[in-house]
Amino acid sequence: MKKEQKANTSSLSLLSVAGLEPYKEAKGEEYMNPKQLEHFKLILEAWLAQLKDEMGKTVSHMQDEAANFPDPADRATQEEEFSLELRARDRERRLIKKIEKTLKKIEIDDFGYCESCGVEIGIRRLEARPTADLCIDCKTLAELREKQMGK
Repeated sequence: MKKEQKANTSSLSLLSVAGLEPYKEAKGEEYMNPKQLEHFKLILEAWLAQLKDEMGKTVSHMQDEAANFPDPADRATQEEEFSLELRARDRERRLIKKIEKTLKKIEIDDFGYCESCGVEIGIRRLEARPTADLCIDCKTLAELREKQMGK
């Protein structure tokens, strides 16, 4: 799947999680007006609720599935599965913090603009990645610098 299609698929799934359609801008509409801010707030809140629900399921799943297998291979398999699940939840925990930070930016009317250069990030980019804090140009430059530094 191409990068564009992946972003579009993720955007559609986030929009569907929130029960929303892609935002349709009216001609001459001001960027990040209250209607747009509400649109992104709904997306972020639905995403946050979904992640928190998944975290709750993980805890109950691990409690339910925890078994003391006599066979070392079975025990190792279960420990590896739990380890992978916990790593995924740790990434989600960091994502939750980023979503909460983004919701605060909406509250203080500082959402939708590049933290580096100050230009509009754009509706479609924000629908694909609502937590984006850099415009596509600054993000591309940051990734190139990262690549050059060998990270």
